[in-house]
Amino acid sequence: DGILHCSVVKGFFCTETFMQFIRWLFLLEYKCHLISNYILDNMQPFPASNSIIVMDNCRIHKHNNIQELIESR
Repeated sequence: DGILHCSVVKGFFCTETFMQFIRWLFLLEYKCHLISNYILDNMQPFPASNSIIVMDNCRIHKHNNIQELIESR
């Protein structure tokens, strides 16, 4: 139980940077071969542990593509 992953960057996140971070979490690729599906391997259906992705009220978290990207997994 606890935090599966977080990211700290020098400077700021924009929407595109945040979407790249989410894509990286869901699907890591190396030389066109799937090597990890980190978040999905560790996420569980609600209300089990590791079943919630937490985002604050930051503007980049509200982009329409963010929810679509997460729900598509």
